[in-house]
Amino acid sequence: MNIRTHAPALKRHRPVWFGLPCTSCALTSTSSASVILHSLLTRTPRPGRSRNCCSTHLNFHLISDNFLIRTLRTSAALENSPYKRVRLIKGFLRDLNPCWNLVVGLLALAMTWGCPALNASVASGQLAVNPATIGFGDVLVGNSETQSGTLTNSNGTNLTISQVWVSGSEFQLSGLGLPFSLAPGQSATFNVTFTPTTSGSVVGAISVTAMVSSSQDSNINSNSPLSVPLSGTGISPPSVLQATSSTISFGSVQVGNSSTQSETLTNSGGSSVSITQANLSGSAFSLSGLNLPLTLIPGQSFTFGVVFAPNSAGNVTGSISVVSNASNSPLAISLGGSGTAAGQLVVTPTTLDFGSIVVGTSTSLTGTLSSTGSSVTVSSATSNSSEFTLSGLSFPVTLAAGQSASFSFTFRPQASGLDTASISFISNASNSPTVASMTGSGALSPLHSVDLSWTPSTSAVVGYNIYRSGTSDGPYAKINPALNAAAAYTDNTVQAGVTYYYVTTAVDASGVESVYSNQAPAVVPTP
Repeated sequence: MNIRTHAPALKRHRPVWFGLPCTSCALTSTSSASVILHSLLTRTPRPGRSRNCCSTHLNFHLISDNFLIRTLRTSAALENSPYKRVRLIKGFLRDLNPCWNLVVGLLALAMTWGCPALNASVASGQLAVNPATIGFGDVLVGNSETQSGTLTNSNGTNLTISQVWVSGSEFQLSGLGLPFSLAPGQSATFNVTFTPTTSGSVVGAISVTAMVSSSQDSNINSNSPLSVPLSGTGISPPSVLQATSSTISFGSVQVGNSSTQSETLTNSGGSSVSITQANLSGSAFSLSGLNLPLTLIPGQSFTFGVVFAPNSAGNVTGSISVVSNASNSPLAISLGGSGTAAGQLVVTPTTLDFGSIVVGTSTSLTGTLSSTGSSVTVSSATSNSSEFTLSGLSFPVTLAAGQSASFSFTFRPQASGLDTASISFISNASNSPTVASMTGSGALSPLHSVDLSWTPSTSAVVGYNIYRSGTSDGPYAKINPALNAAAAYTDNTVQAGVTYYYVTTAVDASGVESVYSNQAPAVVPTP
């Protein structure tokens, strides 16, 4: 008879005596009060004995929390006269429901009928495991670690592995195809994998149920319990702080100027990083945009600026030491740069004189810019007078050492009189701003006139008329308001830059006028 219970466990009590023939059955009781009952009658006639003789096997199994913790196997055989000897049947009946006492009694009566004697024996099969406990130690959360174990049949009876349980959801068993048999001395290897999902200690167990078969009687079975404790600890990935670049090089920077580069810190670990300090060495270097303390969650980045402002010529080195609670603290970032002497900006000529310029007109003079000693970047140019302007340069303009660029100064006076001004060139040169001086005078536009004269007429005349045209050969228009008595005339109504054509006529006392004289052109200058 097999009695199995999962929870609560049955207790061992005094034996119950049945003076009845024997058979075999299994009875299972569960904590949910559901009961599965089945019976198996096994009769094995023995040679030389009465036809009523039989061999009957009575098995008791106690299971608690999925682990087999007690197995008792008894064997009964008929001896001597049918009712001469009756051996003990050991059962676990107290704590069962009273109705089960009746059921068990009836079963015992039915099973033992015709078998006057019972003999008990213990199976000799054993299952061993190596190692007896499996510890995984520390494993990163999300990672896996696998260890192997060996099951060995360490006694002389064939063994069948029928069931394997693994407690602990973070442990997985592989390598065993159930069911399987182990001959005496034979082994089977299995693998246990630990995959922690959270940080902290984790325990579990492997529980193995094996069926042992007697070599003398195939009907003798026993459950062999085995438990392998499992343990491991899930740990969070360490926090790691990484920099975009472990070395920042600024190259050549002119003394008095500065250069800025960006640096990014990233938390590439699995936990938050708290940055508490950023220790800087090298007086020419400084940090911008980094306010501490600063916390970065996993995967987060932060960008700040590193400034290089050399105060003397030569190579300069420095470093940033970032202190945090990361596993790789302090994080070192190397800095380097070179300070170069400032160049000189030269303007040629430094003084320009535009002379006298008619108001409303303009004139231009050419100048050049050049650098000496080092490259110079000219960012702008300003004039303190609107009458003097600069053209021919697009700012900013960079001049390498020895390089030059041409430009134009223009003077356009808005009023008469002397005018002075200066144009300042703003650059990174040591002599910035570089100044060019200019002077010029504004003059009013002059009054032009044309003086005409001719040979007097030999006839008796009383005066002359003067005619003018803008084109050669006329048509002509009289420009004198009254007869001109002299043989000369001044035309004050001309304009600069225009060419005029003149003719004259003679008039007698009767008012008769002669034909046109020959034509005389006159070119008025500009201005």
